[in-house]
Amino acid sequence: MRRICLTLPTDRACAPAITGLAREAAHGARTFGVEVHVLVLDSAPADARAEHRVVIENLTPAPGVVVHHLDERAQRALLRDIVATAAPADADRLLHLLLPAGVSYGACTNRAFLIAESLGCDSVHRRDSDSSYQEHAGATVFPLHQELAFLDATASDAGARVSARRLRPDSRDRQVALVGGSFIGAMSVDLDGVRQRDPAAYERLLALTVPDDYPALWRPTLVADSFRGGGTTEFTEDRTILTRVPPTRVDMCNIALSRAVYTRVPLPPARDTVGSDYFLLHVVHAAALPGVLHNRHIVNHHTPDRRTDEAFLAYQVRLAKYVLAVPRLHGIHTALGAAGPELLDDDGRIRTAAVADPVRLSAADPRPGDAHRLDALDAVLRDLGGRWAAAADLLNARRDELLAEARTDMADFAFLLGAWPALTASARARQAVSTR
Repeated sequence: MRRICLTLPTDRACAPAITGLAREAAHGARTFGVEVHVLVLDSAPADARAEHRVVIENLTPAPGVVVHHLDERAQRALLRDIVATAAPADADRLLHLLLPAGVSYGACTNRAFLIAESLGCDSVHRRDSDSSYQEHAGATVFPLHQELAFLDATASDAGARVSARRLRPDSRDRQVALVGGSFIGAMSVDLDGVRQRDPAAYERLLALTVPDDYPALWRPTLVADSFRGGGTTEFTEDRTILTRVPPTRVDMCNIALSRAVYTRVPLPPARDTVGSDYFLLHVVHAAALPGVLHNRHIVNHHTPDRRTDEAFLAYQVRLAKYVLAVPRLHGIHTALGAAGPELLDDDGRIRTAAVADPVRLSAADPRPGDAHRLDALDAVLRDLGGRWAAAADLLNARRDELLAEARTDMADFAFLLGAWPALTASARARQAVSTR
């Protein structure tokens, strides 16, 4: 029986999201006859974890659905065994990159990849704690339906069932590596307060998320579309496109990846960096692997904890780190795009080393010019005033640290890439973790 992992990493209270995830899992198992392993990776505070535990214990059992609720202690124990087998000399460093102290969007998903391997799953389907599902005609619009319909099918088979096809004929025998949609509702990056306060400052801020050398003709469009997801149009009927999926058209709260992708390449484990978990979308696109784009968009919302002053300042740091990461990531994406088919081996699988090479080059590049991006961000925040000015003070105090981390984050990613094939092999060789 096909086995899949439907995962929800969380560091906040999200009982409704867990309940919805279980319903989605039951739909997938019932409709497609698969075994769905629901994996809740719980880094939330103790009271929220306790609430999650009660919710999970009271879920109605569903045939074909197995629920795993792992707090950080359980995750660490499992990961320690995996890294000790794969790379005993580097176990401490690898464990730190997989389960760091603090928020890492890439690391939490890397843990899902490895645990999915230990469970014997063929794919990972990721959701977020601050999202929910659309409803249409009395039914919940589950993205898992399209993910299970198309992921790992050959492009030729998928092409006979989608609404539209935009794929080169020479890809017809390759398997669909990615199925994804986007979101409607609140922006994925929390900048709406800036837009409401000062639209001009909002545009200046978004411009910093675009690479410096991006063609001037296309910059306004990219800025206008940034972090807007699927817009505001609600679901009315299914539309699916077999294509080389553009990374800007899908979101990590609504994504499914084949193990043929994530066992070859992990995500950057950078801490406190928004957008760091989108790297694999660029790899799949650069390698011209087939994907299916669908319109079963998730509903994105911002939880109340993000409105506190502490959370606001933390978020500005994550945004600043992304602003600094953009030039390096753009350079890597450009190199991957230029490599194209060379990213794949003779069997059509991603070559880990081909991805690691430009990452290592980026880590070795000191890029002293990155400081001007912090200067520009500082100017925008101070013009906004209020708590944005307080954020500017915080970023200025951490200036040297942030500039150094832009480089060391890439060095950490290069290191993880070197160990990743051994880590995934070690995870796959393990017995499945205890089930509920």
